[in-house]
Amino acid sequence: MRERVFIIAEIGVNHDGNVKVAEQLIDAAADCGADAVKFQTFSAAGLAVSTATKAAYQLRTTERHETQQAMLARLELPPEAYSVLMKRATDRGLTFLSTPFDPASLALLLELGLPIIKIGSGDMTNAPLLLAAARAGRDLILSTGMASQAEVEAALGVLAFGYCAPTEVPSRQAFCKAWSEAKANSKVFDKVVLLHCTTDYPAHPNAVNLRAMDTLRRAFGLRVGYSDHTLGITISIAAAALGACVIEKHLTLDRARSGPDHAMSLEPVNFRALVQAIRDVEVAQGDGEKEPQTSECANIAAVRKSLVALRPIRKGEKFSAENLGVKRPGTGLSPTLYWDYLGLAANRDFAADDIIGR
Repeated sequence: MRERVFIIAEIGVNHDGNVKVAEQLIDAAADCGADAVKFQTFSAAGLAVSTATKAAYQLRTTERHETQQAMLARLELPPEAYSVLMKRATDRGLTFLSTPFDPASLALLLELGLPIIKIGSGDMTNAPLLLAAARAGRDLILSTGMASQAEVEAALGVLAFGYCAPTEVPSRQAFCKAWSEAKANSKVFDKVVLLHCTTDYPAHPNAVNLRAMDTLRRAFGLRVGYSDHTLGITISIAAAALGACVIEKHLTLDRARSGPDHAMSLEPVNFRALVQAIRDVEVAQGDGEKEPQTSECANIAAVRKSLVALRPIRKGEKFSAENLGVKRPGTGLSPTLYWDYLGLAANRDFAADDIIGR
């Protein structure tokens, strides 16, 4: 059986800047059976310039007149909140994750001792942040939304350089060389998980392209998961069935709340259903060997069939299409022997419906 799917409840900014709500979301994630919670760590001023406009989906779900920076400021958590939230997650048996969006936020998460850093799709091309994360030596989960395969490879080159050449001077040529060399050993492959992702909120199923998970797996030899921005739970379940090792899905306490991500998130009752469905999919994968399952064996006699006498047959009479047939139960000779018996002489008398060979 394959490795257990790692299910991340993406809290993101669904706490709306309220630490108490963030704690409630951690509790909800634990109650739903998630493996981890993930937050977003940023300074509004460090993430966006004051004139930055919002994405289209943000304009639909927040005040249209405010800038992106002003929206982010409302959703920002104070630095001291992260140690509190990390303890809450640990106490509830969850792995605490967060996505840094700027160097100071990355430094804060490293200081907290996070063993895994999640890099969001928006920073796929942010080489300075990728390099700093890799040079810290932590395991990384890298979302690939909006990225081409070439951009994914370029990002992996930066990470390979950061892991393998922590003191050398960075350059694009050095990144390419580091990735070429990394493919000959397992260092990067052990440290990085790629998440296929469609950066749209909500993402429509026709834009999901789950087969890209296989493309990423074949192209880079890395573990691949899926970060889901679609509505509902169907696509995440499909991704798990197709081999995703990580599933990330947004969690909210109330989809009707105002905020950029609430409307495309799952409420606890649906998140719990997602977790259960993924666990069922894992068990259903099995070991791939085609053999009768233990639970099936008890049904073989009842539902399979045997060779039977269609009418009375006297000893010495030859079996023919007129007197030899196939009926349940499967406790006698297999019907695969039907043609072998045609023309043979019966070795005893048979009454109608007697099972041949018993």
